[in-house]
Amino acid sequence: MFGERARARDMIRISTIFIAICMVLVAASLGFVLYSVAGISGSESAIVALTALTCLILYNAVSMRLRDRSDVGGQIADLSRGTADLARQVAEFGRRLAAVEGRVASANSTGADRMQGMAGEINELGGLVRQLAASVAHHEDLLAATPAVQPVAAPLDDLLQPAAPAPTVMFAPAPPPAPAPAISRSQSQLVGAIKQAIDANRLDIYLQPMVTLPQRKVRYYEAVTRLRDERDQVLAADDFIEAAEAAGLIGRIDHMVMLRCVQVLRRLMIRSKDVGVFCNVSASTLASPTHFTQCLDFLEANRALAPSFVLEFKQATFRHLGPVESENLAALAQRGFRFSIDHVSDLRLEPRELADRGVRFIKVPAALLLDANRSATSDIHPSDLSDLLGRFGIDLIAERIEGERSVVDLLDYDVRFGQGFLFAPPRPLRPEGASATAEAPQANPQDLNGASTSAPVSSPAAPPRATGSAALARRALGPN
Repeated sequence: MFGERARARDMIRISTIFIAICMVLVAASLGFVLYSVAGISGSESAIVALTALTCLILYNAVSMRLRDRSDVGGQIADLSRGTADLARQVAEFGRRLAAVEGRVASANSTGADRMQGMAGEINELGGLVRQLAASVAHHEDLLAATPAVQPVAAPLDDLLQPAAPAPTVMFAPAPPPAPAPAISRSQSQLVGAIKQAIDANRLDIYLQPMVTLPQRKVRYYEAVTRLRDERDQVLAADDFIEAAEAAGLIGRIDHMVMLRCVQVLRRLMIRSKDVGVFCNVSASTLASPTHFTQCLDFLEANRALAPSFVLEFKQATFRHLGPVESENLAALAQRGFRFSIDHVSDLRLEPRELADRGVRFIKVPAALLLDANRSATSDIHPSDLSDLLGRFGIDLIAERIEGERSVVDLLDYDVRFGQGFLFAPPRPLRPEGASATAEAPQANPQDLNGASTSAPVSSPAAPPRATGSAALARRALGPN
């Protein structure tokens, strides 16, 4: 555009110079003709030539002024026509905008009518749901008078010893047997019983499943240690762990438990690869160079099982790690083993630090997650804990679940794994040489993927529990 204007200016300048030259030549020619032909003197001829030149200049100036005026008039006419076109376009846009506003108003009124109709239908459905919930709760309360059979969603029950047969709903349940009287022992007697049990290999492994929620498919097993004394009295871990630690025997126990857990995991993985075992390790073993080296050598030899073998420590152990414990924990993590934290007493957790140390699971009691008073003093609300841990690759497991109402509430917290007597109690493992085909039905491939293969199991001393439907019904009805 600028180049064209420059060229136009150059052309106008050249034409002006040419016209000027021509006018000078015409005036000079007229003066020369008068001087040579008409015989007029030179001075008179020059005056006539100058007069003619002046007239030509005036004529050219007037003609150029008239031409400029005509050009301006044309430009004004073009501008007027453009303004009229712009006005017509603005009027057309205004008309279209008015039409669009009319359509939007019509759509809003139609949407409001639809929303009102939908709200009325939702209110009617809400009334029907409340009536249905009341009916379901009433029927569930009637069924709760009879012992409910609680299925165990364990895919590998043929490796576990069968539980006591559950009574049928046609008969009233027999009263639970009275527990065997506890034998009072002194500290020295308890330590002696522990030594004898270790030497006689009377250390038993019980398995308790951890299931997915809400599907209740078994995903992991926790190995629970039980010890039998010379009278075959079973001692739970809480009854002898402290005495074993004080006597320096916990290292031998942990090594034996690791050995049994690896054997169990190998037997389980024959039936299903999608399974894992949690093995508890004490803080004393982690801090003892002798016992930890023995355990580390054993785990190094079974490094191929690391993705399915989870080592479990108490929360207090992770909070009081010294240089030796931290180094030993890092050695386990370098070999691919993952860790779990249990015995959680509060929710003051540091997910990033725990994930960097190799923690992939945290087990929190269901009562702690659902207790509003205790959660008020925590750094994070329990409903956000699962999402926070998941950002760092840590799964939250709710343990000690004993009621269906707890399951319903935990689902609101996005808890994906659960453990507790509601699903299955710890059950002893069958002897290594026992034939699974002779004592239990053969598990088919579908059962190995999560379906239950065993007969329903229920604890004879456990009170009847409401099913998930009743809990949901009562939740819809609200508090009485």
